[in-house]
Amino acid sequence: MMNKPRHIAVIGGGIAGMETASRLAQAGYKITLIEKERITGGHLTQWSHLFPDSSDPAIVVSRLSSALSHQNIKVITSTEITDISKNGQYFNLKSGSEMSLNADAIVVTSGFHLFDASRKEEYGYGLFDNVLTSADLELMMKNEKPIRTASGKKPRRIAIIHCVGSRDAKAGNTYCSKVCCITGIKQAIELNKRLPECEIFCFYMDLRLYGSSFDGLYLTAQQKHKVQFIRGRLSEAAEKPDKSLQIKAEDTLSGRPLRMDVDMIILLVGMEPGISHNNFSRNGSVQLDENGFLKCKDVHAARNLTTQTGIFMAGTCICPMSVSETLENARSAALEVINYFERKM
Repeated sequence: MMNKPRHIAVIGGGIAGMETASRLAQAGYKITLIEKERITGGHLTQWSHLFPDSSDPAIVVSRLSSALSHQNIKVITSTEITDISKNGQYFNLKSGSEMSLNADAIVVTSGFHLFDASRKEEYGYGLFDNVLTSADLELMMKNEKPIRTASGKKPRRIAIIHCVGSRDAKAGNTYCSKVCCITGIKQAIELNKRLPECEIFCFYMDLRLYGSSFDGLYLTAQQKHKVQFIRGRLSEAAEKPDKSLQIKAEDTLSGRPLRMDVDMIILLVGMEPGISHNNFSRNGSVQLDENGFLKCKDVHAARNLTTQTGIFMAGTCICPMSVSETLENARSAALEVINYFERKM
């Protein structure tokens, strides 16, 4: 295929980076995968079940981790790339003063970070003991911890709040995070399995269910698991003397204000652009779109291409995606890199 294998740096060791790296390694390229955390796997290592089939995410992570043992892949962890620059025909990547390496091409797979729910003070996260985020709940379920209030009691009523940090101009995020609605449905079902006597309410703006099987899961949540859906946005939550919570909302279908006492609130936090995106855009290596994600060359025909020739991207650094979409997009990015080098031969 080539006399000297090209060297490609993949920035980010989540599932997009792992999949991209393994596909390119199988095609004969030398890969350096750089991950800022101690281990690879990204957010998926913190999740309990995947929608829509409740499968174990550890299976996905294990498969991708095994592929990283390929002889063409070098993995560097606990290292964050802080600068990218063009140095002649190569790209130079730096991690502060600790590391510097050259690459023939770069694939950015830096992912996303979760919205900080404490920014929505009216919801009480970080103030009230029994207000959790969807990420908190997911980790509890992954670790097989019983779902209990801060005082150790089984909750009798739980409110799940959609669109926390998404579709919210006050929070600075006007876009939809795409997976929150189905995550809320999945978590409501899992809660019912663990707490069959508990009433579970989902407060939503409107349900955006993108997958072909997601509407079926929504109906299953209502019919089999007795999850109740209320179209209305939470305005505020208050803690009562017994540490239970009172929420105020508006039922937008009936046009009436609503008050409800609950034992626990789950906030479905959305995706925000990865903090490291600013490092890559600072010197013009790549550009950001209007939402702060990496800007692609062409949203239809070149989604994995950044505005800088030789720098590619994959996964949720582009926009919110599900797990399956992320893996598909990573394979697409790998193909774009292969095509790029074949055109240069």
